[in-house]
Amino acid sequence: MNRTTNRMEENMTTKKIFSLAVALLFALSLGACSQAKGPAEAAIKTAEDALNAGKADALKYIPDQVKAAEDALKAAKDAFAKGDYTAATTAATGVSTKVKDFVVATAAKKAELTKAWGEQSQMLPNMIAAIKSRVDVLSKSKKLPANLDKEKFESAKNGLAEIDKAWGEASTAFKEGGLADALAKAKSVKEKAVEIMTTLGMQVPEAAKG
Repeated sequence: MNRTTNRMEENMTTKKIFSLAVALLFALSLGACSQAKGPAEAAIKTAEDALNAGKADALKYIPDQVKAAEDALKAAKDAFAKGDYTAATTAATGVSTKVKDFVVATAAKKAELTKAWGEQSQMLPNMIAAIKSRVDVLSKSKKLPANLDKEKFESAKNGLAEIDKAWGEASTAFKEGGLADALAKAKSVKEKAVEIMTTLGMQVPEAAKG
């Protein structure tokens, strides 16, 4: 009888210890989650602030890299919402790294485009001025060159007006910070200017042939 009673008491004690152990592990788990939540939340906020601060300029030059950072931030927020704070922190840290990378890439691309614009802004106004001078001379001439008929000459004059206007638009785009847009317009101006100079029998600058 005593042996049975002791066994029952031992079983009850074992169950009680087991229950307490499970409760303790659960409490520790909750504590660990609670401790991980704060750093994850802070990491996401830091990453989001960095992304918002740097993406406006970067979108003009490297939109794909900005998109990658935005996707990574979304992944961090999704992990956080699911309670996976470790994954959220890791993803948020990845966002910060991507932001640093695209800030550096933006600066490099901006420098590259600024240099290209400097080259175009030296060459194209001179080309346009040369075409204007040639058109003025031919307009005053009683007879056009043998390889230039009236129709081609009129087309060249119309083209001159177009590139003159387009160059003004390119310059405005540059002043407003639209480097990529400015260079795209400058490229069109160059191509049209080369075409007009060829039509008028003018020598095309070597730098404009590429």
